[in-house]
Amino acid sequence: MEVVEEDSKDLQQQSKALDKLTDHVEDRQLNSLRVQEAMASIAASAEADWNAMKMREKELAAVKINPADVDIIANELELDKKVAERTLREHKGDAVAAIRFLLR
Repeated sequence: MEVVEEDSKDLQQQSKALDKLTDHVEDRQLNSLRVQEAMASIAASAEADWNAMKMREKELAAVKINPADVDIIANELELDKKVAERTLREHKGDAVAAIRFLLR
């Protein structure tokens, strides 16, 4: 009887050890799945941001501006012409609004 009892205890210990091992592997698989889902979500978000930025740049490029306004803003406020042009485009070509924005 004593041998059978020892074998039974040994089998129980082995079973518990195996359960712990399989639980650990399952947890790692779930964590890996979560990481993959998070990475996919981040990639989709980054792509959406990129597309939104491209659309915004297209909208700004379509705004008609007066080159003389760019020169005046750049010279009077001592700015780079690219900054003056961008600000003017962001304010839909309104030189007064662009200057007010830059002076804030």
